[in-house]
Amino acid sequence: MKIKLIIIGILAMVSTTLAVHAQTAWQQKVTEELPLMGHRNWIVVVDSAYPLQTSSGVETVDTGGDQLAVLDYVLEAIKNSKHVRPLVHTDAELHYVSENEAPGVTQYRNQLKSRLAGMPVDSILHQALIDRLNETGKSFHILVLKTNMTIPYTSVFLQLDCRYWSAESEARLRAKMKSAGQ
Repeated sequence: MKIKLIIIGILAMVSTTLAVHAQTAWQQKVTEELPLMGHRNWIVVVDSAYPLQTSSGVETVDTGGDQLAVLDYVLEAIKNSKHVRPLVHTDAELHYVSENEAPGVTQYRNQLKSRLAGMPVDSILHQALIDRLNETGKSFHILVLKTNMTIPYTSVFLQLDCRYWSAESEARLRAKMKSAGQ
């Protein structure tokens, strides 16, 4: 019986090791970098025409993968983290892209909406988000995951925020400090 348990334990360790090694390069990048990232960092899942940004803190990785599958992986990794949560920004233009001009956009919007249900989501003009990343990338790390998506304005910008400290908590702290003369 003891030998059987030892063998099961060894198989479990080998299985876990193989699963880690089976990750693609971009998945390993997310796995390695997410623990280092915190509030003010971003992970952005973008379509294939998204521009290569040159701000020093912006790192772009070509996943070669399906955009929704990449987004699912990233959202699950963030969900399983203890330190960050996503503030989600999508392109405002996406609401106006027609099925005639971009076949599949309606299905994509529906699938995206279901994946983001229950999360704080807003829509901002695409160029404003790019400009924000350029500025943020001067001081903070941004991981851009480029996918094989060919529908325009489908980028999903995940601004990381502290999981264990809310904006409301920060506001109360600042009010206390102000009243104490700080």
